[in-house]
Amino acid sequence: MFVVISYDIPDDRRRTRVANTLLDYGTRVQYSVFEVNLRPQQFRELREELEKLVKPEEDSLRFYHLCAECLRRVEIVGEGRVEEGEPLVIIV
Repeated sequence: MFVVISYDIPDDRRRTRVANTLLDYGTRVQYSVFEVNLRPQQFRELREELEKLVKPEEDSLRFYHLCAECLRRVEIVGEGRVEEGEPLVIIV
């Protein structure tokens, strides 16, 4: 599943932790926007990790699920490309 994840987090420490977590799963395409291509179980794990890091009363965390047709219709002006490869498994 291909998901675009964005966040708006005013606290520097929480924002850094969220960004570092997302870097383990996907590609940063803007300062607070990531693209991830994960299996459903991996996505559930990522979401659980992120939900532990944010304060819902202060922070905003958004998940945009893109279907295959939507992914083909993504347009980019300038540098960058959509990473459509197979989901990655990260072993730590």
